Amino acid sequence: MTIKRLVTVIGWIDEANAADPNVDVLDGVAQPRALLYGERMSAWLERVCLEPSEFLRIAARGQHIRRWEVPRDSYPATRTGYLQWRTYLYGFHADCVAALMRDAGYEQSAIDRVRSLLQKRGIKTDVEAQALEDVICLVFLENYFADFAANQDAEKLIVIVRKTWGKMSEKGHALALQLPFPQPIQVLLARALG
Repeated sequence: MTIKRLVTVIGWIDEANAADPNVDVLDGVAQPRALLYGERMSAWLERVCLEPSEFLRIAARGQHIRRWEVPRDSYPATRTGYLQWRTYLYGFHADCVAALMRDAGYEQSAIDRVRSLLQKRGIKTDVEAQALEDVICLVFLENYFADFAANQDAEKLIVIVRKTWGKMSEKGHALALQLPFPQPIQVLLARALG
């Protein structure tokens, strides 16, 4: 692992994400949403992987880099529009992180590896891609699912939970089941996974 380049790229990702005009409050402190998300991704990665690779660390931290620049409402409010938005973001995030890695002196093979992870290639067949997917799902479930669920129909939520669960590994499942969900969410999860 090339610590200096890794620290440089993580710092640049954080600097980019610190410009997010959207804020989330954690422990009474308002923080740029994308910056907090990246920190949460890195924290979960350390729980999912004993020794995550340099490339997986970069991919996890850069998962939502500059996401606010491509708002959800820039695409139609349909399932197709949502999928188009997500697909575009895979490439957008990969391009943003690739540019930072290039500036830090990473070789093309390293950049291609991180790009592959960010574009979600190899879930279920690539150990690192699966680990990243587990981290994404765990961050969502722990930090965003309860608020998201408050505005959704129960049947739709059951479908979402099942799809999320299907993306995760057995280790991801075990970690998710340890999360302290509020009672209504526990009931919903029991219905979805029962």
